[in-house]
Amino acid sequence: MSGKPRLTYLNGRGRMEPVRWLLAAAGVEFEEIFLETREQYEKLIKDGVLMFQQVPMVEIDGMKMVQTRAILSYIAGKYNLYGNDLKEKALIDMYVEGITDLMQMILMFPFSSPEAKEKNIDSIKERATNRYFPVFEKVLKQHGQDFLMGNKFSWADVQLIEAILAVEEKIPAVLLGFPQLQAFKKRMSNMPTIKKFLQPGSPRKPPPDECYVETVLKVFKK
Repeated sequence: MSGKPRLTYLNGRGRMEPVRWLLAAAGVEFEEIFLETREQYEKLIKDGVLMFQQVPMVEIDGMKMVQTRAILSYIAGKYNLYGNDLKEKALIDMYVEGITDLMQMILMFPFSSPEAKEKNIDSIKERATNRYFPVFEKVLKQHGQDFLMGNKFSWADVQLIEAILAVEEKIPAVLLGFPQLQAFKKRMSNMPTIKKFLQPGSPRKPPPDECYVETVLKVFKK
């Protein structure tokens, strides 16, 4: 194995995508192993490498890490993206948890029935525009600096740009009325490591399609 982190998950976004985003934003190259069959998944469980019999799994610094939140906080801390003190970490945690709540709706969207999809789009739009995006718009406006933590780039910024782009895929005009977030999106998209991640051919995964949904059900459903 090389010194690069190795990610084990499906060949799709899911719960691994924020990990890919954070590593890419930190300028860290990584390798990926894609699960395609139930047998591959069961072998990982049998071999005892999944603490809670769940993926994502990230092999990094001699550890086989599971649980997305634990993986992300470790990477953020390792690459100085997790604030300077406990108060800054707590603020980043609050921002990240809020964004994660919104992204949970995006995560589950491909698995909803065709009849429910339109209603779910409306729910995502309502939550994004009335609950979550106004918070970040206000933060950026109040301090007038480039990032959520002022002039210091953090894990929260990475989570937010991922969420903005994911919601825009469903609701292209969602940032109308959020000028601070529009400017933030432009700034973040032009950061060298993120700009590279947004280019074709990068490890960033496309929006989930029917093939991805089928693979999830095949691998994880008995």
